[in-house]
Amino acid sequence: AVLRPETQTSSLREAGFFCSAYWQDVPKHEITRQNTRCFFSALPAGGIPPDKGQIMKNKVIASLLTIALAGVHGCSSSTAYKNAQTQPIVTEQHTTPSFKKLEGHSGPVLSIAYSPDGKRIVSSDFDNAVKVWDAQTGEELQTFAHTDSVYGVSFSPDGKTVASASRDGKAKLWNAETGEEIQQFIHSGQVMSVDYHPNGKTIATGSRNGTVMLWDTESGLPLSRLTHSQVLSSVSFSPDGKHLAAGGRDMVRLWNTETNDELEQFEHSLITFAVAYSPDGKSVASGSSENTIKLWDVKTGKERKTLAGHTKSVCGLAFSPNGKKVASGSPDGTIRLWDAQTGHLLQTISAESGHVNAVAFSPDGKTLASGSLGTVQLWDLVANNN
Repeated sequence: AVLRPETQTSSLREAGFFCSAYWQDVPKHEITRQNTRCFFSALPAGGIPPDKGQIMKNKVIASLLTIALAGVHGCSSSTAYKNAQTQPIVTEQHTTPSFKKLEGHSGPVLSIAYSPDGKRIVSSDFDNAVKVWDAQTGEELQTFAHTDSVYGVSFSPDGKTVASASRDGKAKLWNAETGEEIQQFIHSGQVMSVDYHPNGKTIATGSRNGTVMLWDTESGLPLSRLTHSQVLSSVSFSPDGKHLAAGGRDMVRLWNTETNDELEQFEHSLITFAVAYSPDGKSVASGSSENTIKLWDVKTGKERKTLAGHTKSVCGLAFSPNGKKVASGSPDGTIRLWDAQTGHLLQTISAESGHVNAVAFSPDGKTLASGSLGTVQLWDLVANNN
């Protein structure tokens, strides 16, 4: 059952949203956030949803990003699309074909990480799945499942374990080889992100209720609780594990993980969706719904550069292993590579399947993985440079 425009807010209609119930037998008066899924598409003028036949025939609408009405993962929420346009994505002039595509996800890919040895890739999606892939052959090795969307994944430093963060209120540890669930950590709210400490004995999780938790991976018990703000979207340990950065509604907060003291606040005017530490630990990159990336000096707390060029929110961020480049992904359908020192735009790659939620460099820096609508794409940066 499609909700007609009169049942939606004007802002949703203008942004090109339409909503449909998960189950056909849900009465209209009983439709709630929990049983409704919203779609963003290039709708005709007036915001009238196409009928089922048009959806199947229209290639633009067939590449829809499904999102939760309540606003789930930062870049898959209504907030991220408040300024969305109804026209199709315009292809950038600089394009590079991906040399490999990993297919098997049934929903938008929300997070990606490489194993430390670069031999495997882990990815998670909107439809509750976590998948481990062979980075060389593209073979799907393992699939783990939560009971709701999985927003974040991280490999342990030894590559033997995968951590996942889910909207179901749990973070979990999985044996990367066998798929066995090893440990779970229960939050009081949706878990939006997860990152492994360099020592492999601790993970950090960020919750939609604004809390950051540090957990002992062996016992499953909490070690620390840090307070941020609502809609906490991303967490990232410094390379030495002494600091933790977390992006939330309007800022990035930096903590000392040994004392739990707050060290800095890097302010944004809108929601911060992604944060990443540079390999030398001297800089933090943050991406937000301002459509920009900001580079911050950890020592001084000052903003070094603002990288502008995306036309929609920045959902994914990653530093190259040598720290010389920053990769960013956005719902505008592009991946952009930036010079981390000067802030200059080096390359724009148009993703084949549009909306880009996540990016990750391989440990050797030769490949960039990106997550889009149902696929993980691998980009050969060496061939691209040549």
